[in-house]
Amino acid sequence: MLLPFYQKKLIEAGCDEAGRGCLAGPVFAAAVILPKTFKNEVLNDSKKLSRKQRDELRLLIEKEAIGFAVVSIDNNKIDEINILNASILAMHEALSKLTKMFQFIIVDGNRFKPYKKIPYQTIVKGDGKYLSIAAASVLAKTYRDEFMEQQHLKYPVYDWWSNKGYGVAKHRKAIMEFGQTPLHRKSFVLKETKANLFS
Repeated sequence: MLLPFYQKKLIEAGCDEAGRGCLAGPVFAAAVILPKTFKNEVLNDSKKLSRKQRDELRLLIEKEAIGFAVVSIDNNKIDEINILNASILAMHEALSKLTKMFQFIIVDGNRFKPYKKIPYQTIVKGDGKYLSIAAASVLAKTYRDEFMEQQHLKYPVYDWWSNKGYGVAKHRKAIMEFGQTPLHRKSFVLKETKANLFS
């Protein structure tokens, strides 16, 4: 089982994002505060879980968390400020939506910016080490997957139902053949793609 907290004295909020490496769609971030007594043998890095496990854990997290919030930053903002800054902005906005007071932040990865002078710790592969980061990972991924599956209905040729906007071969081929949609990140597009055919 993952570790319950990074330090014992202060109330922790765990943060993670989903969709950072995609060619299309927003980046989603979540912040989660779990009770000190929270335990779960299954909860882990969302990428290591099945869809069924993620969906079940999302319901459990939303029920048992002291506080949680999920925020998205769209592709236009990503193009404007770059994906790293957009990911951090999303995490900051998620933290701002927490209604429960927290005193310490733990973040998946190695890059973050100070949030309201609250102490924080970045943790490489933190979503596979700490419960609250893993919980944030699950929320961010399930909310983002749900969004991309809805967008698939508008733009089925890109197969977002399956690839969720990541740059797999089928998605790249579709961009080359059909061009970009309003959801594609212009700063991420392939050099060989056609012009935006949906503008």
